[in-house]
Amino acid sequence: MNNKRQIQIAGQIKEELANIIMIKFNGLVPGRMVTVTNVTVTADLSIAKVWLSIFPSDDANKIVEEINKVKSKIRFELGQALKNNLRKIPELIFYLDDSLDYIEKIDKLLKS
Repeated sequence: MNNKRQIQIAGQIKEELANIIMIKFNGLVPGRMVTVTNVTVTADLSIAKVWLSIFPSDDANKIVEEINKVKSKIRFELGQALKNNLRKIPELIFYLDDSLDYIEKIDKLLKS
């Protein structure tokens, strides 16, 4: 169960990661729109699970793998942004959020 502190930290991480990925790591995924859709933090604040939505979604799994390869650089930038709010910056684990693809698939099935 998430307490108030976990929710606040997750919100800060989500906001900062969106800025970092959009501004500093824009060349990492050229021609794609990457959105941070959700962030959850463990109770001890040591791990943050980050869900990314990528549009267009072809080879999105490959893009998430590429982002996971440079997660130490992203974590460093996150640490610079949150250094006054957190003592320890959590490890980042990126996942693909494919809920939009799922919604689109259901919509196509309903229309046919």
